Amino acid sequence: MILHPPDEPALCDAVRAETRVLPFAGRTKPALSTSEGVTLLDLRAFSGIVEYEPTEYTFTARAATPLRDVAALLASHGQYLPFDPPLANAGATLAGSVAAAMSGPGRLRYGGIRDFLIGIRWVDGSGQIVRGGGKVVKNAAGFDFPKLFTGSLGRLGILTELSFKVFPAPEARQSIAITCSSLPDAIEKIAHLSAQSWEVEAAEIFPGPPIRILARFMGDAPALASRIDRIAASFGPAAQLLSNHEAASFWDPLNDLILPGTDALSPLVKVPTTLHRLPALDTALTSIGAIRHYSMAGNLALISSPDAPALDATLSNLALSGLRLRGPGPVRPGTPNASLMESRVSSALDPLRKFLPLSTP
Repeated sequence: MILHPPDEPALCDAVRAETRVLPFAGRTKPALSTSEGVTLLDLRAFSGIVEYEPTEYTFTARAATPLRDVAALLASHGQYLPFDPPLANAGATLAGSVAAAMSGPGRLRYGGIRDFLIGIRWVDGSGQIVRGGGKVVKNAAGFDFPKLFTGSLGRLGILTELSFKVFPAPEARQSIAITCSSLPDAIEKIAHLSAQSWEVEAAEIFPGPPIRILARFMGDAPALASRIDRIAASFGPAAQLLSNHEAASFWDPLNDLILPGTDALSPLVKVPTTLHRLPALDTALTSIGAIRHYSMAGNLALISSPDAPALDATLSNLALSGLRLRGPGPVRPGTPNASLMESRVSSALDPLRKFLPLSTP
């Protein structure tokens, strides 16, 4: 059953009346917006900017506000969300991105979505309205609920309003493609990039073939122009400066979470990892025929595999845990990472068990 609450009072009534509920809006991550035996709550009515203070670099918006609307508003004032929120073009919303902890390549330099979320308003398991954090950038006493709700998947409460801090948009960007002889070579070059004072905004590994690193730099136009040639020269003939059009052919599909050889409906799992674990992971993914991409300087794997059981087993064997965004299979493939602390937090915020468990497989 799907309910369409038009406002917060109706949403509170629905939470109180139903046995178990799961919210959704944009459905750009379909594996997270459906489950058997629950009442689905369509929050698309919860859309719109509540407050925006360009001089304070903060805004507050309702939960189902599309990211593309936010991006357009911020751009009109020369501002942006530096963590490159994925799936903006596809219709992803603010609350959905927070609930699934969705951050793009820009997270490498500035941090992820949890670092820009400063306040939330939500409906708890008893159908009450609760607030956490604030609408301005300042220290606040009490629990840091905004960070707690990042990645909660609608399992701790239903977000209705969110406040973010934003940054001035960069004047210029420049991308460099670096061809690598092997994955170990790519890992070595990524490590070299990360150790320099070049202020790398984003660094992605495309396993290919050919294996390539895509690195993006930003700043004021004159300063960027004076250093980008030196950066490229440090990698020799393997490095190629890309035009804006050439760079967009790489970055745009990444924002839509479309890996080479896949489309917007292909299965997709994101897996936090580390640079030194990539060789073993890549070998295992190759053996099951999975398409993969390594984001955030090798700290996040994006994996597309039609064989969900094989991917689940592969991640379990490597003691890795993922989150399924598209396609059939367990929501959390790999090694379960639920903890006693998660259980206690869930019990405190949802004593009546209105929401799905955090450890839902």
